[in-house]
Amino acid sequence: MTEVLIKNRRWRGPSALLSLSYETTKDFGARLRTAIRGNEFFLIPVALVIGVVAGIAVTLMSQIAQLAHVLVYGIRIDLRLSANDVVNPWVAILAPAAGGLILGWMEWSRRRWKISNATDPVEANALRGGRLSLRDSIVVSGQTLISNGCGASVGLEAGYTQIGAGMASLFGRMLNLRRNDLRLMVGCGAAAAIAAAFGAPLTGAFYACELIVGVYSVSSAAPILAASISAAYMARWMGGAPYSLSFVHVSPITPKEYLAFIVLALIISAVGIAVMRAAPYFDRLFNQKFLPVWIRPGLGGICVGAMAIVTPQVLAAGHGAMILDLPRDMSGLAILTIIGLKLCACLISLASGFRGGLFFASLFVGCLIGKLFAVALQYSFFNLGIDPMASALTGMACLGVAIVGGPLTMSFLVLEMTSSLQVTAGALAACIVTSVFVRAVFGHSFSTWRLHLRGETIRSANDVGWLRNLTVERLMRTDVAVARSDTSIEQCRREHPLGSAHALFLSNDKQQYVGLALLPDIYSSDFDAQDRIIAIADLAKHRDVMLTPSMNVKTAMKCFDEAEAEILAVVDSRDTRKIVGFLTEGYARRRYAEELDQATAGILGQG
Repeated sequence: MTEVLIKNRRWRGPSALLSLSYETTKDFGARLRTAIRGNEFFLIPVALVIGVVAGIAVTLMSQIAQLAHVLVYGIRIDLRLSANDVVNPWVAILAPAAGGLILGWMEWSRRRWKISNATDPVEANALRGGRLSLRDSIVVSGQTLISNGCGASVGLEAGYTQIGAGMASLFGRMLNLRRNDLRLMVGCGAAAAIAAAFGAPLTGAFYACELIVGVYSVSSAAPILAASISAAYMARWMGGAPYSLSFVHVSPITPKEYLAFIVLALIISAVGIAVMRAAPYFDRLFNQKFLPVWIRPGLGGICVGAMAIVTPQVLAAGHGAMILDLPRDMSGLAILTIIGLKLCACLISLASGFRGGLFFASLFVGCLIGKLFAVALQYSFFNLGIDPMASALTGMACLGVAIVGGPLTMSFLVLEMTSSLQVTAGALAACIVTSVFVRAVFGHSFSTWRLHLRGETIRSANDVGWLRNLTVERLMRTDVAVARSDTSIEQCRREHPLGSAHALFLSNDKQQYVGLALLPDIYSSDFDAQDRIIAIADLAKHRDVMLTPSMNVKTAMKCFDEAEAEILAVVDSRDTRKIVGFLTEGYARRRYAEELDQATAGILGQG
């Protein structure tokens, strides 16, 4: 056989060609990763791809959920579940209960196999540098589909953002992106998901900036907008955004209505805080020890089904109900009934174990509260002639801010729904009031509040993972000068010359930490006459103040401030108190400042 040379390689058959192809692909991937890491401009094409993929995923999920509603509840294919006047009572009870049992079995299996909880995009960006498991994201999205598909009172937006962010994180890790770029990619995935869901690119972009990335910056604007626009157009090309809303006949807001909307914002802020405060009580109701894990979602499904017999508007996210209720006249009692049942159904669904979000549910309930506010003003002494539609949209945005967060996100949602700058201006003013009030009184959005209930302390998606990783164990020095507490000052001077150490760390006969003595104090002339009889323990400071290796630098600095100390001992645990190192305040603050500068540079696009 004639041998053919290809780039100094002899032809050895198909295996050689495959090997060459693999090496060429690998080399291209390496060049691509180098280009992306070297120039942030190349993040834009990656964001476009993420947007297209997220748009496809969102559209498919919404269509699967709608098909499930058609098959389970027997509704028309072009009609939303919550827009039906009535549903079969038996189906309303059995469908959510059956879906709940499936989810209960999944949770029971997770606990039995000791699989950790899935990380959501906010937690991933705040603590893990944007690292999300695609497998966990697919599981969460599947559970959200089951929850919404069986009629539980939750929306699909949590599944949308989870799968969008999960795929974006996978792309970022495949390209070996830096920490800040990976966080940005997660933001692009979430932005694309929301943009595709609502057909609103600006809403998706600001959702990512405010809630997922945590900051606005020039460097992040282009990739996030690119992902949002491509996702919105992909969803439109595939049949339309599932949560798309459009209101063209909204009266402009007059100056006298601004004050009324500020009052509405305060009322809705109180409602939002009450909902978030009520969540732990619903959790405790379903987390009783005598209730097996697998049965809790089933019981929650029965409760939601019972409410659906009263009004089907409590089922699923409420998109159809919102379109149905906004233009029609409704009595105040009917609006109050729907608001109360919908909020209870949402809290029961989440507390019992259904997966999903409150994004659209908060928009639906906020619309009803705004509409109720306008109706109440019509029958009051202060009849300002407020347009019920403008009031409803403002209420929608305000409750969205109170529960989900993001005043600019909700304001741009109003803008993209109405194309009215005047209506948006009124909604923005009310949203800012809501945001300030909720942060001052409560301090959390619903997502960060639920993380708080699990033991986390984060209040936003700002990157604090570096702070948790900067522990005392990484900062401490281990060349510890240890002395017995009953040693005399003279002996300490002999064994530890001045300048040989920062301080002497004292231990008892059980090798437990009992305090520290600074070397300048040991060599003080005040003790020259009695240095043979005075024990070093008499000079001990900070006997009960110590650090542990697992502490982060911020907690350590708080200990320094409270003890007014320049140096502290590090012990293995507060129980055994065995000395393993020491840390100085100056070094801890310097390292904290360096890491903070680096994190800030990454946020501002300077890193």
